[in-house]
Amino acid sequence: MGKPIVGFMAIAGVLAISGCGDFGKTSKTKSIDPVNVVDATDLNDIMLTVADPNEAVTYFRNSLSKEPGRIEFTRGLAKSLVRAGRATEAVPVWEKVIKHKDSNDQDRIDYADALIRTSDWKSAEKQLNTVPPTVETYKRYRLEAMVADSNKKWKKADSFYEIAAGLTTKPANVLNNWGYSKLARGDYKAAEKLFVEAITYDSKLFTSKNNLVLARAAQKKYSLPVVPMTEEEKAQLLYTAGLSAIKQGDTDVGRGLLQDAIDAHPRHFAEAVRSLDALNHKVSG
Repeated sequence: MGKPIVGFMAIAGVLAISGCGDFGKTSKTKSIDPVNVVDATDLNDIMLTVADPNEAVTYFRNSLSKEPGRIEFTRGLAKSLVRAGRATEAVPVWEKVIKHKDSNDQDRIDYADALIRTSDWKSAEKQLNTVPPTVETYKRYRLEAMVADSNKKWKKADSFYEIAAGLTTKPANVLNNWGYSKLARGDYKAAEKLFVEAITYDSKLFTSKNNLVLARAAQKKYSLPVVPMTEEEKAQLLYTAGLSAIKQGDTDVGRGLLQDAIDAHPRHFAEAVRSLDALNHKVSG
């Protein structure tokens, strides 16, 4: 991503210079502020969406070193750190954002998201409680559902998950979270239904496929569900089913599933081989 941005900045500079009709007639040329060029070209938004997250972190840190008081740069740094999987670093940056006079309700929601990623559920709940009830967004309700889950307030969690799912055209992830919540509660049939629904919205969401196998295995249904899957995914799902069967005492079924996983994998399936060897060694020993 680095090279296209450099090229883009170079083009912006050329255009700025070519716009000076009297260029060459005066010894004084107006300097170009890179920060203003960035604003004019919406590069902030580019860095927050398609740019490499760690490159975006560097960009926003550099921007802040030039203009430390601008909340959009602090906000951009916090978001980029979360995108880069560095939520612990993002939390103190979000604290600066919400203390800024121009912070808003969405900042508190995003701050709560970062806190949840660091497992600071109480602080996340505190932040969400400061957001007015009139702010009804998908992300707000998804986070509210997760916090309710952490507090084992199941009815409230179900209500928030349902609202969140209805506020987006891409509900696969929230349906998966809801299904996992049901799985953790022992409501395996409801979990199975939610995982299937999640996969209908995103057939590439392997997490839901794996969770679906877990929900079915908990009901001693070890056959693979009829969902889209690659050969490698099929092997991984057979492996999950096999381990689940063994955990529940169905050793022979588990052994067969592990062997099926090894046979189905397009390459060498080291984990399944080790698990099957360990199981056979335990039985023979």
